[in-house]
Amino acid sequence: MATRHFLTLLDLSPEESRYLIQRAISIKNGLKTHGPTYTPFANRTLAMIFEKSSTRTRVSFETAMAQFGGHALFLSPRDTQLGRGEPIGDTARVLAEMVDAVMIRTFSHQGLEEYAAASDVPVINALTDDYHPCQLLADIMTWTELRGSVRGRTAVWIGDGNNMCHSWINAARQFDFQLRICCPEGYEPRQDILEAAGDRVSILHDPQAAVEDADLITTDVWASMGQEEEQAKREADFAGFQVTEALLDRAADNALFLHCLPAHRGEEISETLLDDPRAVVWQEAGNRLHAQKALIEFLLLGRVEP
Repeated sequence: MATRHFLTLLDLSPEESRYLIQRAISIKNGLKTHGPTYTPFANRTLAMIFEKSSTRTRVSFETAMAQFGGHALFLSPRDTQLGRGEPIGDTARVLAEMVDAVMIRTFSHQGLEEYAAASDVPVINALTDDYHPCQLLADIMTWTELRGSVRGRTAVWIGDGNNMCHSWINAARQFDFQLRICCPEGYEPRQDILEAAGDRVSILHDPQAAVEDADLITTDVWASMGQEEEQAKREADFAGFQVTEALLDRAADNALFLHCLPAHRGEEISETLLDDPRAVVWQEAGNRLHAQKALIEFLLLGRVEP
């Protein structure tokens, strides 16, 4: 059986994606009811390669493996031969002889693909410059928990056409909802990713119009990791694209607000937005743990019946 990797949401079928969301909810409910008694990964190990810093990613993956009875290894470029120039494929082959799965948080998506091509154990994309699929599993899980099926609903992305935006586009394909992308001109997502989504996705440049009657609003920082030198320019270009309570008032009455965090209060969001009851970012952040548990379980064990 071929090794399954999770480099983008499109590595799953739409049906598998829906299964993962429901499985994550089931795992979360079981943890609340019984505690961490479900331990299918005794003596299993996850290698975690970090080239970008992290809070939610590291804590959620380490906790997931600990609660599942396994172990996670934190590896930075300073800790490995990757930092001294060992070819990516060589590292992949070595680790595949020692661990059960590998999670990578890095810059180059092409480098991640190169690693996965050489790996005999599952590889999980924990963020690249092009995609952040693990975050979308938690986002769709949160939306589903609070509002039921997302099929046919309308989500709005306000901000840069970045890795999060690309993953929201793929989510619209996988979960069959409409996505409005609202960005300043010149900050649109990659054209090939956009075109592949067809009529599920539209581009707008007016936040007021974009959020009208929408079911969910989401955003991200204006300057991602590696773009710090562009901060001043981006602040000027994104003026008028801040998500505020008043902007959410134009959405549907039961609309939710998501943010992958960390948030820059006073920039992409108002100072007080995260205190608004429509903002469910803490539940969203916590769901990284449960969604990733379901993902690791699926990659290593396949489907598990409740």
